[in-house]
Amino acid sequence: MSVVEVDYKHVVLDEKGVPIIEGTTMKVTELVSEKTAYGWSPEELCINHPYLTLGQIHSALAYYWDHQEALDQDIERRLKQVDEIREQNPPIPLVARLKEQGLI
Repeated sequence: MSVVEVDYKHVVLDEKGVPIIEGTTMKVTELVSEKTAYGWSPEELCINHPYLTLGQIHSALAYYWDHQEALDQDIERRLKQVDEIREQNPPIPLVARLKEQGLI
């Protein structure tokens, strides 16, 4: 895998130019999405990702805040792709039954 070093310790760009946490496959946008969705603090992110250090998490979050507009656009684009895939594929029978029963 080819990576490009950036000015943020622990953050590199992969061959597609996507910022990831160095030595992992964790995208900065994935970490930010979890922080937003669950309201997790950096410490809670560290607990839920024990393979990441607090320094790696803070560096990734700093990268996000300095590149927020571009990364928010990437997150939005990815969410739209997920919605399109869901629309194109009917739910599996189990999911349909659970929805009918009001369980999900």
